[in-house]
Amino acid sequence: MTTSYFNSFQEKVSEELIPEGLNDPFGSEISELCKLAAQELQQLLLLSQDNLSHNFGFEQAEHESIRGKMFGVLVVQNSLGEIGYLYTCSGKIDKATSLQLVPSPFDIPENQNHLTKGMNNLTEIKTKIKVIEDSKDPLRQERVDELKLQRKELSHHLQNWIFDQYQFLNKNNEAKGLLDIFEQYNGRKPPAGAGECAAPKLLQHAFQNQLKPLSIAEFWWGKSNKSLGKIHGEFYPACNNKCRPILSHMLLP
Repeated sequence: MTTSYFNSFQEKVSEELIPEGLNDPFGSEISELCKLAAQELQQLLLLSQDNLSHNFGFEQAEHESIRGKMFGVLVVQNSLGEIGYLYTCSGKIDKATSLQLVPSPFDIPENQNHLTKGMNNLTEIKTKIKVIEDSKDPLRQERVDELKLQRKELSHHLQNWIFDQYQFLNKNNEAKGLLDIFEQYNGRKPPAGAGECAAPKLLQHAFQNQLKPLSIAEFWWGKSNKSLGKIHGEFYPACNNKCRPILSHMLLP
């Protein structure tokens, strides 16, 4: 059993506010209890702002590192019948020790050696390519092409290995990796960042810890670039590109 990130509500939850079942993560309906959980998280974010290394763009000085983030809350019921909630963000926030964010399903420290070895191998090939390109070897183009193909295959293998580390449970406690999930859903490879969105991380933690999901919502926190067009504090549905295949597995009928 993994560490629980279960948070109790600040005030006693009224029975009439408890949802009967999980809402559609891709819909617009959000329970009042989930909105309350989001409000509590937003207050925590305001209090923690000075301790976070992430620049959400609230200060007057603007620069390229400004970027808002999607946060998610999942109202759950534990084995004792207590109602609480989990929360996390899409992607990661460095040095967010003041926040009890549900972590990624992919444990980087646990897999650091394999990742480091793979990245070092890619760097070595890149260095060899540069040396050969600067040489007067008459066969340098042929050798460079061979090394580039080797680098491409190694990069592809490393990326697939990473995707396979993302194992998501469904409500029947059946695990499936990202490669299989996307292959069965649309016959495609997972896009970059798949598995790091808020909704899959929250549901994964709930299933791992026998927490019953009751209501889920995601909201944008911080400034948004023009292409995203997100509004600070507004609720948004889970994304189709990355989340729908994963949640289709996790929330199967």
